[in-house]
Amino acid sequence: MKRERGIHEIYSGDPERADRQLWGRCAVPGTRRGFLSGLGAMSAVLGAKIVHAQHMPPGLIPAPLAEGGRTFRIEGKDGLVVLSERPLNAETPPHLLNDDVTPTERLFIRNNGHAPEAFIAIPWTVTVDGESVIRPQSYAIHDLKRRFDNISRQLVLECAGNGRASYLPPVPGNQWTLGAVGCPSWDGVLLRDVLEDCGVAKDAVYVAYWGADWDDAGNPPISRGVPVQKALQDDAMIAWGMNGRPLHTMNGFPLRLVFGGWPGATSGKWLRRISIRNVVHDGPKMGGQSYRVPCEPVAPGSEVPDENMCIIGAMPVKSLITHPQTGIRHPLRQSLNLHGHAWAGDTTVDRVRISTDFGRSWRRARLGPPANVGAWQNWDYRLRFRQRGYYEVWASAVDAERRAQPMVAPGWNPKGYQNNACHRIAVYVV
Repeated sequence: MKRERGIHEIYSGDPERADRQLWGRCAVPGTRRGFLSGLGAMSAVLGAKIVHAQHMPPGLIPAPLAEGGRTFRIEGKDGLVVLSERPLNAETPPHLLNDDVTPTERLFIRNNGHAPEAFIAIPWTVTVDGESVIRPQSYAIHDLKRRFDNISRQLVLECAGNGRASYLPPVPGNQWTLGAVGCPSWDGVLLRDVLEDCGVAKDAVYVAYWGADWDDAGNPPISRGVPVQKALQDDAMIAWGMNGRPLHTMNGFPLRLVFGGWPGATSGKWLRRISIRNVVHDGPKMGGQSYRVPCEPVAPGSEVPDENMCIIGAMPVKSLITHPQTGIRHPLRQSLNLHGHAWAGDTTVDRVRISTDFGRSWRRARLGPPANVGAWQNWDYRLRFRQRGYYEVWASAVDAERRAQPMVAPGWNPKGYQNNACHRIAVYVV
């Protein structure tokens, strides 16, 4: 029997032939090998007629087949799906992110190394140093609380690799689907107030962090940062709490940075040191291809030299359908209330659009304003169906600069970052 080639083999050959083979087929999720051919086969697996099938993008994997993962008990967390256990990385299924403000127990976990198992230093201090600091200082948490205005901000935290699992050809790393994002209310102080207390020299370029986590060799696993301009914004915080309580251990207790709208890797956890640099920071996972994308578009599967990779800044516009849960069975004669969130890096979301015919037509949802700079925006839409069958409900956000989410995964990159393709859920109308 002739063996059917897998995705890797298809892409390593003739690209035009690969396109012809992939279009009109549906890859079986999890294995990335094997295919379902034709609408009849897909309808049989789904157990219902696909409504608007004539508008279904060729090669699209139906939403119920595109999800996977397993839940795992993590103390203080609820319903997260574990992607790796050492170091611990876990995401939240979209329907568990339905709260307008993300509860602590529902915020994803992204670790590059191992969390400190004990916090011996009492009081916990953070030191501000670097080539471009005028007055180096150290602060205990009680110093931060006493000397600076205490604030609460709702800020979006999203892993740069959120959505990595959808890139083809596949890329290495944690196969995040949709749930490496959240928008809790963070409690702390503005990073700007602390930096200004120490003095920022005119030659300052970057603000970097060092945490107390460690890798298997006992070294810092990650030390990143942001341009000084971002560090001085209203969505840049030193946080000791989340939603009115201390930080969860896996989210950085007792102290962390939070930069709204930028890759979560910039928001250092278990914060011990902040460095005001006169150069672009050169800590672990700042060089090479870590948290970088090609400076110019590349063909899928390309090898990109390090010098052609650029550091990721603000995250792209994105939206999430958090209610209902995908796969719901819904009565034909009842309207369906949709709810979700949308965010757009350093800017705001202008509108959210909903489609039930695979993007052929769109209808505008009701969109609320952000609670503050750096927060996501909540949206709602009431939907009615005209006939029974299988539907996919798609959401697409457009930001204030008129950049819209793509219907499918955007430009491929070697590390699988910044996938902001439309979110979609399955609805069976009965």
